[in-house]
Amino acid sequence: MKALAFAASSSRNSINKQLVSYALSKLEHTEKTLLDLNDFPLPLYSIDLEKEIGIPEAAQDFAEQIDAAELIVISLAEHNGSYTAVFKNLFDWLSRNKTKCFDNKKMILLSTSPGARGGRGVMDAALTRFPIHGAEILGHLCLPNFKENFDTEQGILNTELQSEFDALLQLSKAL
Repeated sequence: MKALAFAASSSRNSINKQLVSYALSKLEHTEKTLLDLNDFPLPLYSIDLEKEIGIPEAAQDFAEQIDAAELIVISLAEHNGSYTAVFKNLFDWLSRNKTKCFDNKKMILLSTSPGARGGRGVMDAALTRFPIHGAEILGHLCLPNFKENFDTEQGILNTELQSEFDALLQLSKAL
């Protein structure tokens, strides 16, 4: 199985990148690719710019990564209750290239934040929106209070949350 993973953040110290990296490390019997959104620089989407330049090469390259994957694992960072600007911009370009930009791929969604909701706002947005764009969401997990519940060496510290996480990753074994 080919798994593609990324954090929907441009932060070099992203807690969502730590979480998605951890998830990718736990997937077995998988060819794994971890992308960094910083490697796909894109101009701010506008219809006028699209008419002028077409779909940028970076968006096309990202779409090719999606096309090559069988499973997509995303850890969604939350800004003001929704997607980060960098992810929303990428999503806009991808969906202009192909409306069903997730190409009927299986998807596991994660989110985390320093707070008690663990990115619930952005997760709700993704659970509603992504299927419209061709995602088949296998499951999702919001990890609250990142600093209290995650350690880079040990992973998820809360046993109940770790059990939920393990069950979520088990869903990928059917692929």
